[in-house]
Amino acid sequence: MSEEHKQYLKKQRIRKIVIRIIQIGILILFFGLWELSAYLEWADPFITSSPSRVVKSIANLYTSGQLFTHLGATLWETVISFILSTVLGTAIAVILWWSETVRRVLEPYLIVLNSLPKVALGPLIIIWVGAGRTAIVTMALMICLIITVISALTGFMSVDEEKIQLMRSMGANKFQILTKLILPANIPNILSILKINVGLSWVGTIMGEYLVSREGIGYLLVYGSQVFKLDLVMASTLMLCVLATAMYLVVALIEKLISRYY
Repeated sequence: MSEEHKQYLKKQRIRKIVIRIIQIGILILFFGLWELSAYLEWADPFITSSPSRVVKSIANLYTSGQLFTHLGATLWETVISFILSTVLGTAIAVILWWSETVRRVLEPYLIVLNSLPKVALGPLIIIWVGAGRTAIVTMALMICLIITVISALTGFMSVDEEKIQLMRSMGANKFQILTKLILPANIPNILSILKINVGLSWVGTIMGEYLVSREGIGYLLVYGSQVFKLDLVMASTLMLCVLATAMYLVVALIEKLISRYY
């Protein structure tokens, strides 16, 4: 390794450290100003709450034994909807890529379903699958699935046609083209879909819990707003941010590991 390359790598490491320090500093500054504004009553702490009151609300949930019940319920629903939407969406995209006739028939319906406000179907979902976790997962699945199908299909269709023709000229069948060219070429696209689905699955789960739930972060948000426990609302929002960030970091780690081979 040349000296210039070593210096370049050193600068990159220093740059990453500086960026991380700035990110942490912004976070500390935000919570510090938030706490100070509540303490000095620049803003009404009843409305805006404060970090200390948020921590107290979380501690009360922990003491009462409800904290991990609510966190576990929302996390389970989100992970299930995330996995189902990714697997089913990719499978449907493969089917649409495989059959041009099916793709042409279903494409307009995908566009319409994607533009449909899913929350409007909430009452129907409850009637169809019942008022429980199944309804919440179904709501999240409806939000994530169409986006996954469209994004994956777009990636499949964007593979260089000349490469496909070359494989056909060498006697490759459609299954071989799919497994040897289409899917490997779309690894970066599928990883991007995973990142998108992290956010969408959390949105869908919380929307589902708004409609029907007796536990979970969405339930805490609704309950806190109804009884004007805004400390609980802010605490639930903060816990939601932490869990969503943790899930995103897991996906980013998976992307980093897979990217070493592609």
